Amino acid sequence: MRRVSLVLLFVFALVGAAFAADDVIKIGVFNCLTGQNAFGGQLELEGTQLAHKEIPEVLGKKVELVVVDNKSDKVEAANAVTRLIEHDKVNAVIGTYGSSLAMAGGEVAEKAGIPVIGTSCTNPLVTLGKKFYFRACFIDPFQGAGAATYAFRQLGFKKAATLTDVANDYSVGLSSFFKRAFEKLGGEIVAELKYQSGDQDFTAQLTELISKKPDIVFLPAYFAEGAIVLKQAKELGAEFRFIGADAMDNPEIVTLGGDAVEGFLHTTFAYDPSMKEMNPVAAKFTESWNKVHPDKAPNVNAALGYDCYIMLIDAIQRAGSAEPAKIRDALEQTKDLPTVTGTTTMNETHDAEKEMGIVEIQGGKKVFLGTIKPEM
Repeated sequence: MRRVSLVLLFVFALVGAAFAADDVIKIGVFNCLTGQNAFGGQLELEGTQLAHKEIPEVLGKKVELVVVDNKSDKVEAANAVTRLIEHDKVNAVIGTYGSSLAMAGGEVAEKAGIPVIGTSCTNPLVTLGKKFYFRACFIDPFQGAGAATYAFRQLGFKKAATLTDVANDYSVGLSSFFKRAFEKLGGEIVAELKYQSGDQDFTAQLTELISKKPDIVFLPAYFAEGAIVLKQAKELGAEFRFIGADAMDNPEIVTLGGDAVEGFLHTTFAYDPSMKEMNPVAAKFTESWNKVHPDKAPNVNAALGYDCYIMLIDAIQRAGSAEPAKIRDALEQTKDLPTVTGTTTMNETHDAEKEMGIVEIQGGKKVFLGTIKPEM
C-alpha cells in the first residue's frame, strides 16, 4: 500500500505540474543587467516589471516574467534567448537594449518561432527579414533624419560634423542617416571624425572639429562616453553645439558631465517626465514609477520596457491565445495602441511608428522641447 501511495503521489505531482504549466504564461526578458549597457538595460527591466505588477494576468492566467542577463555581450545574448526558449519554455520574449545584442538573440528566436519585442534596439537590421522580431521603438533612419531636420530647420545650422564610434553598429548607422538627411536638406558635412568604444581621450578628434568650425556636431554615443566627449570639448573651448540620439537619454548624463552638458540636445521617444502634456498611459506610468522608485526619475528606457509588456499583453488578449505563432500574428496587427511613448502602430517591417521627441539639458535638468517630424 505504501508503494502504491507513493506512486499515486508522484502521478498527482506530475499532473499538478502540468496543470500549473498550462495555467501560466511565461514572458522571457533578456537584457543588459551587467556590462557596458547595464544602466539602460536595468531601467528597461524595471519598466517591464512595473507593467507586470499592474497587469499580472491575461486570459485568466498568471503571467510569469523570466529574466536572464545578456551581460552586454553578443554571445551571451544568443545564449540568453536559447535558455529562455529551450529551458524556460517561454511564450514570448522582451529585449533588448543594444541593437547588436538584439540581432544576436533575434537569430535564435527566429529559428525557434518565438516572438520578440525589442525595447530600444533602433538599428534597421534588427527586424530586417524577420517574421518573429518586432520592436517598440522607431528606427535609426527616422531618428538620424530627425536630428538633422531639427539642426537645419529649427536651429538654422548649415554646417555640421559627425563624431562616430566605429566599433558600434548603432553609432555608425545613425551618423550615416544624419549625414544623408542633412545634405539632402541643403546642409554641409564639414568633418566625419571617428573613435572606438572604450576610448577616454578625444582631444585629437575635438581639436580637428574645432578647426573645421561646424555649427553643430552629431554625437550618436552612449551616455557615459558622450559625457566625456562633452567635458573635453568644453575644456578645449569648443563653441559648436552638440546633438545626440536616444542612447544619451539617461539621467546620469548630468551627473557625469556636469555643466559641460548644458545646452546639449538629443532626439528621443515622445516621453519625458518633464513633458507639459502627457497622454493618459504616460501619466499613469509616471505616477506608478514615482511611487515604486521615489529616489529615481523615470526615463524613456523604462517607458519602453513598460510599453513592450503592454504590447505583448494586448497581442495575447486579441489573439485569445498564448501560442507563439498566434501572438506573432496579433503583434503584426497592432494599430493605434496607446502606450507611454505615444500611439503605437506596427508597420510592415515590424517597426513601431510613433512620434519623435527632442530634449535639451537646461539648468542641469532634461527639458522636453516637443516633437519633430523628420524630413527623410
